[in-house]
Amino acid sequence: MPNWPDTRLVDLLGLRHPIIQAPMAGASNPSLAAAVSNAGGLGSEGLGEATPQRVAEAIEAIRARTNAAFNINLFVNPGAPPLVGHKLRAWRDALMPHYRAAGLGDVPAADRGAPVTPSAEMIEVLLQLRPPVVSFHFGLPEAAIVARLKAAGTIIISTATTVAEAIALEAGGVDGIIAQGWEAGGHRGSHRPTKPGDGVGALALVPQVVDAVRVPVIAAGGICDGRGIAAAMALGAAGVQLGTAFLRCPEASTEPAHRALLETATEIDTMVTDAISGRAARAVRSAFTEAMTGRDVAKPAFPALYDFTWPLVETGEASFHLYGQAAPLARTLPAAELVETLAQEALERMGALSGRRG
Repeated sequence: MPNWPDTRLVDLLGLRHPIIQAPMAGASNPSLAAAVSNAGGLGSEGLGEATPQRVAEAIEAIRARTNAAFNINLFVNPGAPPLVGHKLRAWRDALMPHYRAAGLGDVPAADRGAPVTPSAEMIEVLLQLRPPVVSFHFGLPEAAIVARLKAAGTIIISTATTVAEAIALEAGGVDGIIAQGWEAGGHRGSHRPTKPGDGVGALALVPQVVDAVRVPVIAAGGICDGRGIAAAMALGAAGVQLGTAFLRCPEASTEPAHRALLETATEIDTMVTDAISGRAARAVRSAFTEAMTGRDVAKPAFPALYDFTWPLVETGEASFHLYGQAAPLARTLPAAELVETLAQEALERMGALSGRRG
């Protein structure tokens, strides 16, 4: 067994390596999750907006590929009242030039305002199938749900982007906390919608969260190689969560256009925007996101905003390719080989820093 400096996460999850593959909706899948888990890390499937049937199918598909622990990720987002009246008209007027430039028809006439949060049916699926780990993004379900899942033997983790959020998660009963720095690709796990410019980098966030809670802390954001893992361990993390690092794996469902961007990525390609989904997310820059991010006009909340913006993404007028600031460090390797490479790099770097070799 590798000699990790903090074994709380590997002991909790039964891992060889304290490496979690981030649950990236659209890019993660059962094959990727199983490959990571079989290599000694924790594979994840991102199912934030999926139906209970889809979640059940994913759990069964991963179990058919691995006997190791794996993670199912869900969103907890109460939504917001739909835009109506003059606010909706102002939003539609703001989009109209982009719709015309894309050769689209009329901007949608209504905001459905639908929330995304685990339904009673979803919880029953989880209780029946008992995935080893369930992670939540954007907060936690109510305490009674967390308690039922834990009583069924499921380990619960969730994301924090501030110290206050981490403290709230620990009080809510989580077994581990993902401290997500501003560098991370994809949606920020903030417990309430935040402005795109609000955020704390992992270097500052992780040690503060470590000092504030007792449960294992998992560092995320800006980690794409063994040096980043070693740095996270030095900050007090018991493990790491990497997303962008796995996007180039052949098992990932990363779209060809997304892969092409990753092959030539730089550290300044992305920006944090709420103009596509309604929640702050780090994505590749586009003329649309730069024009609409931070604009002084009310917009529909997540995920209803997709109804208005996804036609622009599909025509190329807007872009929503998600990856983090460390993308240039990512490599094209099979997932199992990547996990072993990351672990070896991290152990060697920590050994070198402590004066050990090999």
